[in-house]
Amino acid sequence: MTISSLIRRRLRTAVRVGAVTIGGTAPIAVQSMTNTDTADVSATVDQIAALVRAGSELVRITVNTRQAARAVPAIREALDQRNLSVPLIGDFHFNGHRLLKDYPECAQALAKYRINPGNLGSEEKRDRQFATCIEVACRWGRPVRIGVNGGSLNAALLARLMDENARAKRPRDAREIFREAVVCSALESAARAESLGLGRDRIVLSCKMSQVQELIQVYRKLANACEYALHLGLTEAGMGTQGIVASTAALAILLQEGIGDTIRVSLTPEPGAARWKEVQVAQEILQSLGIRHFLPQVTACPGCGRTTSDAFQRLAQAVQQHLAAQMPRWRQQFPGVENLRVAVMGCVVNGPGESKQAHLGISLPGTGEQPAAPVYADGKKIATLRGNITQAFLQLVDDYVQRRYGSQKD
Repeated sequence: MTISSLIRRRLRTAVRVGAVTIGGTAPIAVQSMTNTDTADVSATVDQIAALVRAGSELVRITVNTRQAARAVPAIREALDQRNLSVPLIGDFHFNGHRLLKDYPECAQALAKYRINPGNLGSEEKRDRQFATCIEVACRWGRPVRIGVNGGSLNAALLARLMDENARAKRPRDAREIFREAVVCSALESAARAESLGLGRDRIVLSCKMSQVQELIQVYRKLANACEYALHLGLTEAGMGTQGIVASTAALAILLQEGIGDTIRVSLTPEPGAARWKEVQVAQEILQSLGIRHFLPQVTACPGCGRTTSDAFQRLAQAVQQHLAAQMPRWRQQFPGVENLRVAVMGCVVNGPGESKQAHLGISLPGTGEQPAAPVYADGKKIATLRGNITQAFLQLVDDYVQRRYGSQKD
């Protein structure tokens, strides 16, 4: 695992989910969730496969009906037939206690359960239904994410804390009490799970909110109050740029503070858009912070009046597409290639300097400059390209990968 010198993750209890470890010294894991009808085995398997190809290391599926519960073993079997060993997480609300108890094949096929204490009824009913979920998890040796959401908080707990605050000599702001209730719900539920026999190494906590500042404050409180592994994510982040920016703003601050062991970016997909976009965003957040590397990084200038030609834009695009296309093979053949940094610069202002700082870089001629593009490898000039340079530069990229990372193969 590569961690920036500025980031020191708070080490928490490690939780094993199938072949993936959450917490401890394990890398921060990227996960996602399907939006297919789980009862539709074929569609769900296809979407899981697409998410895994994009880099999702865990995938959550909705288990909300008897039909969905019956489909889970078939989904697991179909994934295994495709050699996709990704751990499946069952998302349970309201009736999870019944489905887990009534469909043991479903409970066994899942690698982890996600339950929301706020959606398991009230008072004694909630306690019984929560206990049933935990007992099933203990029976099958499965970890559980106790996922509290601001939009489905335990109403009785919130009322109790609000009443206590109203009686205080100096009542605090209602939003502060709400945030405290979210954290308290997670911690009380975790303590209850432990009392029922679920080990600390099988508990993951999350306290998701839909507002950036609320999420940051809640997770700071949660991180300071426990040592459980933490799932991080801004819930209902939104669509498109709004959702990406909001998720990045929230997660980047918390990750920079060392908070978070697994993340999901909960984007609302554009109509008809691929679900795997959220996986890509999660990876890019981790990569931008220097926490993990998934794909080679392409540094490219934004362009200005010195770059009136679109040559550097087209080359940068070609390089990114080439790297993405090669990575499935390169990951197997060239360990460490995901750390590669390539620079595609558009003029002499920052071109040579940025190119020298990258592993491999090219500085294209800007407006009015000599029609030549110097190429640098590890800070040294290795070639000068002219004319239609795209294929020549891509060949230099391939040669560099073979030379630098081929020697690292076991």
